[in-house]
Amino acid sequence: MHADHILKAKGGAVFTVSADALIAEAVASLNRHRIGALVVTDQNGAVVGILSERDVVRHLGADASTLLARKVSDCMTSKVITADRNTSVAELMERMTQSRIRHIPILQHGELVGIVSIGDVVKGKIEQTEQEASALREYIAS
Repeated sequence: MHADHILKAKGGAVFTVSADALIAEAVASLNRHRIGALVVTDQNGAVVGILSERDVVRHLGADASTLLARKVSDCMTSKVITADRNTSVAELMERMTQSRIRHIPILQHGELVGIVSIGDVVKGKIEQTEQEASALREYIAS
């Protein structure tokens, strides 16, 4: 199973934010869409960062009084771990575990086509395991 399978199941909707937007706007978007991260894009749609709930909380602890008035670029993670549609679920899990992240934007030819969360990946892995178990049961029964 690959990232493409996950995207087909969940859809390719990705919520983005500009690096110049205020954290207050980004937090409102996270809440409105009930998501854990926004992909930060430039005016051409290129990925320049990611802003997660963790990023917000980390900066909240440092200076809560001014955080909402700061720009997304001040708080985002600029080194974004990405994958493409052909990345396997196992590889996605490995990247998330090694990098201690919960979201991976999916790019195809440099263009943002989706995002997968740790929940999406775990769900995909469970589905894959159930399919393998079912195939083994059928094989044994025949």
